[in-house]
Amino acid sequence: MNMHAINRRSFLRAAGLMLALPALESLGTAAAAATGAPRRLVCVNTSLGLHGEYLFPTKTGRDYTLTPYLEVLKDFRNDLTIFSGVSHPEVDGGHSSEASFLTAAVHPGSSSFRNSISLDQFAVEKLAPDTRIPFLALATDRSSLSYSRAGVQIPSDKKPSAIFRKLFVDGTPAEVKQQMQRLKDGQSIMDTVHAQAKKIERDATAADRERLDQYFTAVREVEQRLVKAEAWSQKPKPKITAPIPNDIADRKDIIGRTRLLFDVMHLALQTDSTRFITLSIDGMNDVPPIQGVTIDHHNLSHHGKDPEKLAQLKIVESLEMQALRDLLAKLRDSKETGGSVLDRTTVLYGSNLGNASSHDTKNMPVIVAGGGFKHGQHVAFDPKNNTPTGQIFVSLLQRLGIEADQFASGKGRVNGLELL
Repeated sequence: MNMHAINRRSFLRAAGLMLALPALESLGTAAAAATGAPRRLVCVNTSLGLHGEYLFPTKTGRDYTLTPYLEVLKDFRNDLTIFSGVSHPEVDGGHSSEASFLTAAVHPGSSSFRNSISLDQFAVEKLAPDTRIPFLALATDRSSLSYSRAGVQIPSDKKPSAIFRKLFVDGTPAEVKQQMQRLKDGQSIMDTVHAQAKKIERDATAADRERLDQYFTAVREVEQRLVKAEAWSQKPKPKITAPIPNDIADRKDIIGRTRLLFDVMHLALQTDSTRFITLSIDGMNDVPPIQGVTIDHHNLSHHGKDPEKLAQLKIVESLEMQALRDLLAKLRDSKETGGSVLDRTTVLYGSNLGNASSHDTKNMPVIVAGGGFKHGQHVAFDPKNNTPTGQIFVSLLQRLGIEADQFASGKGRVNGLELL
């Protein structure tokens, strides 16, 4: 093997390493152009589904009768739209479909599966928000909904106290100095990789030069993001009166952990510390500490229409709806220029599973709340020939101000989600 091949392989490994650092990819490339109150996006996936009979109304349009789950959200009837008959085409694999919830990448259960960029990261990439934290990828336990352009899963934050400190607690002078040095070291690494790539470029083929040009662009963007991060590290963090949350050690307390993360999410959005948040509400094979529930959550979701399991599942999922309701209430009650935080924050809440009991990925439950849309209706598409969920994603991207006519399998805006 010649020296050129060795160097080139080493360079490709370096390039892969950079692409595997999604926290760098997320830092943005330019100052946000928007003026006034910003637009935001929150995406939440509850990985064990929502029982359709308790969620979906039988009647379409605005004059639908509230179902048990929508009864919990009745105060926000005119602030949300419920979608049925939507799914990601060719996304199968049961629980594996969680990886495709925000990407729509096909066949996530296959051995050759390769993911693509998630909705939130696409928006971060296009808008380059000038905020302290470009995005938050959160989870109650282990998962993450966010994927880089290279299809690499971005690790999630799980501890509300750590997220709170990152957002609102200033470090000591020594900690700030150490952070700045880490950022400078990162810039030095980018300079080194860029210099190595330039040496290879001289003997590269036309196809390789095109790839190298893309890589140089990515390196320059990362360097710019590091500069921006360095500037933010020297600015005082927002001052708030809320105390640091006490983390819930019991991983089985899915509702309590969700509520704590929702509280931190609200504070992050209210202070404009970030504008893009994803949250994975992870299912588990444990019995949650909820009165009246004696069967583990995973088993409940695979109910097989057993009346006892369905009754207990209803308890768990109703509490999930209550947590969502309280998040929406906090966003609505937080005022800013031109209205409330909810008015300018689109909340996407749903599941990768349409029927968890049969591992069916069709007929995904999707709720869209806030964001300045004309809400108040049940938009029902064909339950056998589903509309791509990606069309909803296109509508959300356009609401953020992104000129996008397609995202993954979704082409064009979805019907029934018009702007105010």
